Amino acid sequence: MAAGAAGPAELGFAEEAPAWRLRSEQFPSKVGGRPAWLGLSELPGPGALACARCGRPLAFLLQVYAPLPGRDDAFHRSLFLFCCREPPCCAGLRVFRNQLPRKNEFYSYEPPSETGASDTGGLVCLQLKSGAHLCRVCGCLGPKTCSRCRQAHYCSKEHQTLDWRLGHKQACTESDHLNQTAPDHNFLFPEFEIVTEAEDEITPEAVEMEDYSEVTGSMGRILEEELDSMARHESKEDHIFQKFKSKIALEPEQILRYGRGIKPIWISGENIPQEKDIPDCSCGAKRIFEFQVMPQLLNHLKADRLGRSVDWGVLAVFTCAESCSLGTGYTEEFVWKQDITDTP
Repeated sequence: MAAGAAGPAELGFAEEAPAWRLRSEQFPSKVGGRPAWLGLSELPGPGALACARCGRPLAFLLQVYAPLPGRDDAFHRSLFLFCCREPPCCAGLRVFRNQLPRKNEFYSYEPPSETGASDTGGLVCLQLKSGAHLCRVCGCLGPKTCSRCRQAHYCSKEHQTLDWRLGHKQACTESDHLNQTAPDHNFLFPEFEIVTEAEDEITPEAVEMEDYSEVTGSMGRILEEELDSMARHESKEDHIFQKFKSKIALEPEQILRYGRGIKPIWISGENIPQEKDIPDCSCGAKRIFEFQVMPQLLNHLKADRLGRSVDWGVLAVFTCAESCSLGTGYTEEFVWKQDITDTP
C-alpha cells in the first residue's frame, strides 16, 4: 500500500486466498489466522501482547504491508494490529510496526515467487528461521514450554491450558510433528487476504450540512437556549454519519482505508481525537494517521462465537511521522477506537 497525503485512499477488501500467499515471505496484507511476522527476531513478547484492561492474550486481527518509497530502511514495512476477544472485556487494542531494508537476514533480495510451488499444505510453521518458537494457539512468541514433551510452546498459561484441553493432553507424548500441526482452538479469527484498489475520486456528494440558522429560526421563540444547542449538535452528528455513509457508498464492502498522512473519515462526531490525544512516538516525532479499519470487517470475523463480540465503529491507526528506524525490532504505535454506539 502506498497512498499518501496527495492522493486518494487505498481501499482494502477481504478475499479468500491460498495459504502460501499469506506467509511471511510473500509480504502479505491479511486478516486473521496467525501473524505473518516480518522481522523474525525481537518479536513483541507476551507482556506487549496482553490486554491492558483484562490481562489476557490479545488475538491477531490484521496486518498491513506498507513499505515507504525512497526509504532504504523501510523497503519492507508492516503494521500488526491485535485486539482482545475475551468476554466480557473485548476492549484492548495494540498495534506494532516493523521495517527492514531490502538486504536483510530473513528474506531474499529478489521479489518473492508468484506461485505456490513451495506450498506445504495445511502445516503450521511454529518455529521461525531465527529459532524463536511460536505459541501453538495464537502464533505469537512462545517462551513457555510444555514440561512433559518439551516440544509445545506457548505465550501464556491461558493458551497452554486451552491447547491441553483440546488435544495436547493426548498428543503430548505421541507425536513427532507438534511443531507442524495444531488443532483449531477457536481463538484465531478467520483468515483472508487484504487486496487493495485506489478509491474512485468521484464519490457521491456528501449530504450538505443543514443551515442551522434557518433550522433554529423556524422553531420560533419557544425553544430555550439548551434545546437550541441540542438541535445544532444533533444536526452536526447526523451530517458526520451521513458523510461517512456517502463516502463508502460506492464500495460498501471495504474493510480498510489506507492513506499515510491523509485524514480519516469518522462515523460519529463523538470521540474524535484531538492532536493532544495522539501521543508522540518514543523517538520524539509526532504520529500521523496511516490507516483505518472499517466496521464492515466485523461481518467477516464471526466474532460473536465467543459470546460478547468485539465491536467498533472505526479503528484509526496513527504511526510515527518519521517511521523511525528500529533495527529488526517491533515498536508499538497508537490506535484510536471510535465505537459504533457513538453514532446518532
